[in-house]
Parts: sequence; structure tokens; C-alpha cells
Amino acid sequence: MNDPAQAPKVHDDALVASGRTVIAVEAQALAALQARIGAEFAAACRLMLACRGRVVCTGMGKSGHIAKKIAATLASTGTPAFFMHPGEASHGDLGMVTDADLVLALSNSGESDEILAIVPALKRQGNVMVSMTGRPDSSLGRLADVHLDASVPAEACPLGLAPTSSTTAALVLGDALAVALLEARGFTAEDFARSHPAGSLGRKLLLHIRDIMHTGDAVPTVPADASTTTALLEMTRKRLGMTAVVDADGVLQGVFTDGDLRRALDDEHTDLHATPVSKLMGRAPKTIGADALAVEAAHLMEEFKISSLVVVDARRRVVGALNIHDLLRARVV
Repeated sequence: MNDPAQAPKVHDDALVASGRTVIAVEAQALAALQARIGAEFAAACRLMLACRGRVVCTGMGKSGHIAKKIAATLASTGTPAFFMHPGEASHGDLGMVTDADLVLALSNSGESDEILAIVPALKRQGNVMVSMTGRPDSSLGRLADVHLDASVPAEACPLGLAPTSSTTAALVLGDALAVALLEARGFTAEDFARSHPAGSLGRKLLLHIRDIMHTGDAVPTVPADASTTTALLEMTRKRLGMTAVVDADGVLQGVFTDGDLRRALDDEHTDLHATPVSKLMGRAPKTIGADALAVEAAHLMEEFKISSLVVVDARRRVVGALNIHDLLRARVV
């Protein structure tokens, strides 16, 4: 069977039919699972909400892989959790579990030796246990404080051997727990971002203008009576494609941009050396505050088709500046 030349010839239609059958079988398993979500599910959620420690997810083999994913989903949605390998638990890792933790144990058969071996120690320590199995009358199902029935009518594997429908059901049941807990806790997108600071959402919800704006001498500014040539030199030095025009107190009067410069060059009557920049600047520029989210700057730039913004305080004094390249470097856009 390892020789490609001897591989069985299979028609594309047969492959497509096989894939569709798997999806249909697993969809039926999920429909059956949905009908069983009731009092036991609510009881498991209440135990997790009351847990003063963490949710310790454990499972062997394929159930272990699902338990790892459930732990990751719980942890990122407001329920502290981690995965513990049941085999390693018997050799010291059980010390990671405190008496304040809740144990979520996954086993399709409910008879995994590695999990059953650590149950007595967990019980002696006083840990609450929620089990997720395909057999409510199994050893693990009976020993748990709350049992979640993840049984399926059939595995999608035609041999009935490879965990397929059963692992899908366990994964979805774990997602159901995580989302129910998320909603019960009032978990928000901002909370999610705090646990994903390196992700796209984290950058959009946690990064503020003050984190990326240019400040101090890096901010292009000229007085209102400066010549257009002076403003051009300031723009060239600071390389933000514009300069703020301010009064003696640093209050924004307007903004002179590359676009304003091009329009001035097209006007043969404009003397860049003699014309004050205040005659050519935009007097109603778009601005933003330092405490605003960086993503708000991106929205402003997109909406008004501009590439830079002046940052002002409550008195409209210029405190910073940024352009589209700053947002790109921060991966906000």
C-alpha cells in the first residue's frame, strides 16, 4: 500500500461522497447532542462559575487533544484553565492541581485507566469533577459530580473505530461550555483582547494613539505667520506628509499637507517664499485625541481619504502626529 503504483484507483465522485457522508453522520451526532443540553449542562456551568481556582482539563489519546483545545478556549474566554496529561499526573503532575481547582475529564469510553487512576487522589483533595463521556453509566460517569453525555449514534469512521463523531461532539460540547460561561461572566471583546495582545483583535482594541504617535520634536509644526517654504522644509524634515500650523500657545490653527502644496504649485500666482502658510492650509483638519484607539485613526483616514492626523488635547493644543505608515508598522491596518 506504500507503493503509489499499487494504490487503489478511486473515482473523484467516490471521494466526494465519502466526505459528504462523514459530514452528514457528524451533523446527526451534533443534532442528538443539542437535544441533550439541559439540567446537567447548566449544573456543570454553575460549578465552573463557582470555581475559585482553574478548570483542569484532562484526557488520553484523541480525548486528550480535545481536552487541550477546550482548555485553550476556556482560558481565552475568561475561565482560567490548563491541560494536564493524566499519565503524567500519576508521576508528579498532579501537584499542579490545587484543592480550589475543578477537573474536567474527557473519555469517550469513560474507562480510561490513566484518568481513573488519579480520581481517588483528586477526590481526597476535594476537587469537584465534571466528566464528559459517551457512556453515562461508565466508571468515570458515575464518579463525577456532574456528567455530560457526549455519546453519538455512530462514528463517522466506516470501521467504527477511529474517533470521529465522538471527538467532534466533545469539542462542540466544550465550546458550548466556554461560550455559556463567557456570556454568564459578561466577558467582552476588550476582555478577549487582553488575553490576545499579540493578535489582530488585541492590537485593535488595546493599542492607543499615544502608543504610536510621534511626539516632541518629531511633530511637524510651524507658526501661522511662517512662509510656505518654511512649512515645506518642516514637512521634509519630519516626513509625515504634512505640518500642523499653530499659534503662540501651540493651539492648532490648521494643517498644510502634500496635497495643499501640489495645489499651490499648480497656481502660477502663488509665491511659495512670500505666501504665508496660513493662506494655503486647511482650516478644518481632522484630528484625534491621544487616548483614542489606534483603529479609530485608521477609520478616520479611510473615511476621509487622508493619510495623516494631528493629535490634540482638550484645548486643541498639538501633542502629537501620526500617518498611515505608523498604523501599518503597528499592524493596525
